[in-house]
Amino acid sequence: MPLAAPAAWHHHFGKIAAAWTLALLVPFGLSFGAGATGGVLVHTLVEEYLPFTILLCALYTTAGGIYIRGNLHGSPALNAGLMALGAVLASFMGTTGASMLLIRPLIRANDNRRHNAHVVVFFIFIVSNVGGSLTPLGDPPLFLGFLQGVSFLWTAGHLWAPTLFLLAALLAVFCAIDAWLYRREGVIRADPTPDMPTLGIEGSINLLPLAVAVGLVLMSGTWKPGVVLDLWGTPLPLQALVRDLGLIAVTAASLWLTPAGVREKNRFSWAPMEEVAKLFIAIFLTMVPVIAMLKAGPAGVFAPLAALLTGADGQPLPAAYFWLTGGLSSVLDNAPTYLAFFNLAGGNAQQLMGEGAAVLAAISGGAVFMGAMTYIGNAPNFMVKAIAEERGVKMPSFGGYLLWSGAVLLPVLLVMAWIWI
Repeated sequence: MPLAAPAAWHHHFGKIAAAWTLALLVPFGLSFGAGATGGVLVHTLVEEYLPFTILLCALYTTAGGIYIRGNLHGSPALNAGLMALGAVLASFMGTTGASMLLIRPLIRANDNRRHNAHVVVFFIFIVSNVGGSLTPLGDPPLFLGFLQGVSFLWTAGHLWAPTLFLLAALLAVFCAIDAWLYRREGVIRADPTPDMPTLGIEGSINLLPLAVAVGLVLMSGTWKPGVVLDLWGTPLPLQALVRDLGLIAVTAASLWLTPAGVREKNRFSWAPMEEVAKLFIAIFLTMVPVIAMLKAGPAGVFAPLAALLTGADGQPLPAAYFWLTGGLSSVLDNAPTYLAFFNLAGGNAQQLMGEGAAVLAAISGGAVFMGAMTYIGNAPNFMVKAIAEERGVKMPSFGGYLLWSGAVLLPVLLVMAWIWI
């Protein structure tokens, strides 16, 4: 729809997403009854959509209350430096938090350049995706693995080399492209956001609720009181309830604590969060049958796909897990896709961290790295795109972005997979 009818999509994407959701739920209800349909709705909301959206909202709100004062000049070196910083921060404050913190000053630094869309595209590759590959705090798929029993530092120990390679390669390609465009531009037009007296941070009080949000995520994976509530057949562990209520409180505290005027300076808007919230409820619900078919493995309609995951000797093929997890992460969403292939690989965290380490690393890398292939592969991608367009950056269409990822990211991933996967 963004390709076929961009104007209609921009004004009615919520209605269109709702229509496609009903296109699943109505025939599902007619086939399986109201009880089963209600169960699917409650399960998707309680176990997937609400935790996902609440965490994103908390990170988006706290990061949006931090304003980096001063106007940097968007040279290739400065742009690459901001992206490298964002990649480091992403594994500690999440790809959403790092993206929301740095995308605005990066756009402001490049708002007097004629060519700046590529800067945002590479920012999505590096900060919104690849940078979050080392800890469960970095990206939702790894957080789901952490909740399934994967050790906090396991991913860092097994993916640090591929991650460094991807970051170095992408930064090198970016510097080459940006330097060429920077030289080609010649005379730069007047800066719409001229220099301010000093470089600094306003709204730094938001670092406190941001730290609390990180602590709540860690708590939910380590504290196991054994208390589980039942919501119409869907289990809700006490630690998950405490985490989500705590994150809602973090969001409210950030709005209350942020000094007046800081969000206005940031041109903070709820529009990107609204877009993610509306589209991802449709994405989570309409992927229910796809995930169910994947989980059925050899017994389901995706039996040929499941067969691709094992060799003639019956042993799992890490390369197949990497490309299939990554390919589906690009068009579904990388968090539930990770969980589906985690279950296809046996679903036992201890076994996968041991003899199945190569498979788990392939699933983790595929989900995180290839979430950057499309705008819908990872939630921060959408947020960054929306913020950039709101600031006047002419971002590529869905297909245009796919050309960028296919031309730049995919070849780098092929080399990385050849070496490590």
